[in-house]
Amino acid sequence: MQISIRKITERDLSDIVRLLRDFAEYENLSEYCEVTEQRLRDAMFGDDGFVQGLIAHDGPTPVAYALFYPNFSSFRGERGLYLEDIYIDAEYRRLNLGEKMLREIARVARSHGMLRIDFQVLEWNTPAVKFYLKHGAEHNKGENHFKFVGEVFDRLSEPPA
Repeated sequence: MQISIRKITERDLSDIVRLLRDFAEYENLSEYCEVTEQRLRDAMFGDDGFVQGLIAHDGPTPVAYALFYPNFSSFRGERGLYLEDIYIDAEYRRLNLGEKMLREIARVARSHGMLRIDFQVLEWNTPAVKFYLKHGAEHNKGENHFKFVGEVFDRLSEPPA
């Protein structure tokens, strides 16, 4: 194996979308995976692009990716990165690739003066929970994830009457 990790470029977008779809399938969320290369391009490389990412290859084959973006903890006054995804193809798990990617994400955060990495893990994803705990992550059990999407978001974002 010849594993390399580097920053995602525009030419990687089709590979990232394919890996994203694999991740959605792994998490039983394929029905919600609506990402397109254009949406990802806009989020990463558009005028208002703010998403960053890493891609890992085994030789020429893309085998893992991570997507992250800046966030802020108001109570602690800390800038950080929100780790949206980290996904490793099944045959490359347990080869320390996850740790290598996590360390690179931490280096990116540190280089921008950030002090933390935040993320969520589905409750049933025991391997991921164990991975993060093994590397010292704190788990806030009292928090729940909420979101406004679809018609509800549309109603909320309408201009006042």
